[in-house]
Amino acid sequence: MTEELLAPGLRWPGVIRTRKRGIWLLKNPATNKGLAFTPAERDRLGLHGLLPPVTQSIEQQVALELEHVRAKSANLEKYIGLAGLLHRNEVLFYRVLVENLLELMPIVYTPTVGEACQRYSHIVRDMRGLWLTPDDVDRIPERLRNYPYHDIRLIVVTDNERILGLGDQGAGGMGIPVGKLSLYVAGAGIHPSRVLPISLDVGTNNQALLDDPLYIGYRAPRLTGAAYDTFIERFVAGVSAVFPQAVVQWEDFHKRNAFRLLDTYARRLPSFNDDIQGTAAVAVSTVLAALRITQRPIGEQRVVFMGAGEACTGIAQLLALAMAADGASAEAIRASRVVFDSRGLLREGDDIDDPHKRALAVPRDVLAHYGLDALDAPTPDDVIHHVKPTILIGATATPGTFRRSMIEAMARHVERPIVMPLSNPTSRAECSAQEAIAWSDGRALVAAGSPFADVMHEGVRHVIGQANNVFVFPGIGMGAILAGMREVDDAVFLVAARTLAGCVSEARLACGALVPDVAELRAVSTRVAAAVLRDASARGVGRPIADDQAEAMVAAASWYPDYLPIEPA
Repeated sequence: MTEELLAPGLRWPGVIRTRKRGIWLLKNPATNKGLAFTPAERDRLGLHGLLPPVTQSIEQQVALELEHVRAKSANLEKYIGLAGLLHRNEVLFYRVLVENLLELMPIVYTPTVGEACQRYSHIVRDMRGLWLTPDDVDRIPERLRNYPYHDIRLIVVTDNERILGLGDQGAGGMGIPVGKLSLYVAGAGIHPSRVLPISLDVGTNNQALLDDPLYIGYRAPRLTGAAYDTFIERFVAGVSAVFPQAVVQWEDFHKRNAFRLLDTYARRLPSFNDDIQGTAAVAVSTVLAALRITQRPIGEQRVVFMGAGEACTGIAQLLALAMAADGASAEAIRASRVVFDSRGLLREGDDIDDPHKRALAVPRDVLAHYGLDALDAPTPDDVIHHVKPTILIGATATPGTFRRSMIEAMARHVERPIVMPLSNPTSRAECSAQEAIAWSDGRALVAAGSPFADVMHEGVRHVIGQANNVFVFPGIGMGAILAGMREVDDAVFLVAARTLAGCVSEARLACGALVPDVAELRAVSTRVAAAVLRDASARGVGRPIADDQAEAMVAAASWYPDYLPIEPA
């Protein structure tokens, strides 16, 4: 029954049939098995003499590739080596990644991918995905059809302007869609032939890149205004025409564009912004997991946000939705959050340029309630003293934002303060996990956006969970695809947050960890995808299914990297 419910493009064949022979099979990463080609396959496919005589199992190949990776001392060199493997042998790359996620995720994605993006023009060996420039504006459907796979179900697209906390990286931003999609495949089992990374290379304002004679990107200042909007509109129209079943993830767009593009296109094609909505889901999940420890309702929480960009805006919105769903009043929700941007506390009545920030401004009556109305320019320390927050969240990309005085003040009025320095890479975190634990006398519940080692404090080990979007976006993508959703709305992300919070084991919580172990990513993604499927069916925004079919549907659609027999067509 579950197989019948799957769309044809989500059923995987049991054999590969091809007209290609010999060297062409070895040069195609989708068909290359290297020394794992069997003697019978070598007979049928003209491979004898092109390979040494030995035959290896995929397990032997995985061991050898791990030996190669571990022999390299620099993480960037490991990244380059794994990128080369992906280009040579797709199945083997994903097998290595799936079986070693804890070790390799920081290499293929954050934090190492940040350095890779910065040096992309000098380290890239092979091109993946599609690159669209302003010169293509009138031929975008044609360019999309150049991609060798034609049943694309998931696209990650960036215009490269706000890569992690590093800013405009021009063409180097392509490292992010490629890395994200490797985690969709490894985490949720979406087949590699159904995913597509796209760079909207509309130029760069990074002068160092423009001055680099080896820069591979579109060598011009960044497209803006009406020309930029026209380009995006043509891109959306092209995707709708060429890949009508694709879910689109907007990735690393500057906040000036991110919010309005999401508002403009979320109902025209199934799409979401992971920096806004995915970050919100994993952050709210972290809060919900922490509340399993503190045993306090979400409606009683008070949050200080350091940063008012995409991440904190999304978190604030989803937290409000979670509080409302838990029965909190509108007044309690309004009083639950205080937000700082780079210029200070956001207050009602102040001159605030960004529309999304105006919704985060603290109302006058709330300022008065906390005794902040009499202060000309309240500092974070002032706010913590008056508001007595239970949660501190940062997404500023500015190290040192969380000061010792702030966390010590939190710990004076909250038994278990929840501290979340979410910026990545690690060098941009608002504070280190060790600092948060030490400054709170070992009582803080800490989740970070970057990986931190466990912290020993007075003989107690604190496991620091990485509040990484990877715990939600693979499952959300798989669930949205299977459900046939035409809009990925905020309710989906609250479902994902609640599901993820329920995936944290009691043993992890006992050590202070607020997210599952990365090694559990496949199981977590399955649960998130199944929850999204059930919710879409229940709300009538996806295909109708029985609740007990969801996990089986996800399992049937999930690809596990293993070699298939190859036969001549």
